[in-house]
Amino acid sequence: MRRIAISVATSTMTVSLTACGALNVSGGSDDASPTKGDDLTVGLLLPEKDNTRYEQFDHPIFKKKVDELTGGRGTVEYANADASAGKQAQQLQRMVDDGVDVIVLDAVDSHAIASGVKKAKAAGIPVIAYDRLAEGPIDAYISFDNELVGEVQGRSLLEALGSDSATSTIVMMNGSSTDPNARQFKAGALTELAGNVVVGAQYDTKDWKPENAEQNMTEAIDKLGVDQIAGVYSANDGMAGGVIKALKAAGVTELPPVTGQDADLDAVRRIVTGEQYMSVYKSYPQEAENAAEMAVARVQGKDIQFDALTTDKVDSPTDQDIPAQLVTVVALTKKNIKQTVITDGIYQVSDICTAAYQDACARAGLK
Repeated sequence: MRRIAISVATSTMTVSLTACGALNVSGGSDDASPTKGDDLTVGLLLPEKDNTRYEQFDHPIFKKKVDELTGGRGTVEYANADASAGKQAQQLQRMVDDGVDVIVLDAVDSHAIASGVKKAKAAGIPVIAYDRLAEGPIDAYISFDNELVGEVQGRSLLEALGSDSATSTIVMMNGSSTDPNARQFKAGALTELAGNVVVGAQYDTKDWKPENAEQNMTEAIDKLGVDQIAGVYSANDGMAGGVIKALKAAGVTELPPVTGQDADLDAVRRIVTGEQYMSVYKSYPQEAENAAEMAVARVQGKDIQFDALTTDKVDSPTDQDIPAQLVTVVALTKKNIKQTVITDGIYQVSDICTAAYQDACARAGLK
């Protein structure tokens, strides 16, 4: 993917490019193409459930926005692939057979799904790649700036290690090799970490599963010695949980800094207690809502609105200059929980600060 430079935000910002606002285009069905009004069907294909964001945030936020944009007349046909590329291919084919108007696709395997994308295109169904850049003739792409995610993680880990970072040994727990985002996270992290730490071991974690990360971390501990591991780069929060579980099983009581991504509730709690150093907060409302706007605008022929939502360009292994929107990200630490996930309504203080975490929450200023 061609790199788009986006600066790191210091606070969250939810931006919705609504048709009647910044774009000066009416959002009603009067502006729709003669062939499609608000009675449209959007297919939404999400990749897995181990990462809680998809069921908890992406799907319901996306569905609510489609409903809002279509006055309650639009339908979202939803399927989750449970981390199976084969299952997702079948789900995509079923949506093509059902004749949905547009498909929003978060690919399990970006390469394997390309033939399905071609079939959708041949059937006249536009495909918008969501969160992960699928191969094949997609119409647009929306995601976070993935290399920036890795840079934020790497920079945060260096800050946690402090002046001793150059002689510190870390473990890199990267994501699945079938996910193009994982490669971008890794590349971004290495721009910060390479030459500034010693990478003692690194793993591409199959299917992003926490239990696989735990197994990998156990192997790294056996290889390096638990006392030699000064920090862990973990590409997401689920794997960070597996990493921490392995460290505790090895008898570690003072955990090294561990990174993460996605601001999972369990991870936010671990950050409050100090077990996990940081996560990367990505505004799921902004991504999901803007994806819904892109899908509806594409089907209804609102080209001005669609173009305004896709001002970036990216390249995939099969296509170049794909219209895209890249959303910025925020480093989530104990210091800015209020300004990120609470301000954006992702969690309430009561969600985080259950009985087991009340003392830690009080020390962190969460009341």
